[in-house]
Amino acid sequence: MLRIIAGSAGGLHLFSPPGSLRPTMDRVRAAIFSSLGDRVPGARCLDLFAGTGAMGLEALSRGAMSCIFVEQRRAHATCIERNLERTKLANRKNSPVLQIDALAYIERRAPAAAFDLIFADPPYYLQNNQDVDFPTMLLTSEKLCQALAPDGMFVLEKNPLAPCVIPPAWELRKSKRYGITEINYLVPADSNHPEEKEPQEI
Repeated sequence: MLRIIAGSAGGLHLFSPPGSLRPTMDRVRAAIFSSLGDRVPGARCLDLFAGTGAMGLEALSRGAMSCIFVEQRRAHATCIERNLERTKLANRKNSPVLQIDALAYIERRAPAAAFDLIFADPPYYLQNNQDVDFPTMLLTSEKLCQALAPDGMFVLEKNPLAPCVIPPAWELRKSKRYGITEINYLVPADSNHPEEKEPQEI
């Protein structure tokens, strides 16, 4: 069962929606937030493909100023709302739950320089019976890069068996594998010298 690991809601268990879902395991979330450290308190966060909302909820519990949860499926969005109530982290101004496709939100609605931390845990495999390379779609989105504050960080979870090329717009700060999960920490690259940046593969 999922739970909040630390902070004001530490130890509280979270609801999970019915059906198949692959939430980030507690030990992986603990490692992520240990790595983020002082970036979390006061941060403006965005949780894409939010699922149960565990990533954004963990950030709010640890002192993040706000988090927008983006989840396309109604049952999952409802689950996030229930988890916000259970953890007493609900606040319509600082923690809205938007039922919309994550990529559509990025391209059409994400404000520029609005987020200090962006979390994305997209589906690993099929979407509507087709293979969709969500990590590549996210990393090649100019709007996603623009949505980060200048000193912001993008935390991308992906299947380690599915290679992905990081375009020059991003700099990989760290990559860590936990079994079937790979966590990548990325920041916008130095825009003054884009020609010096070679694409990387993760």
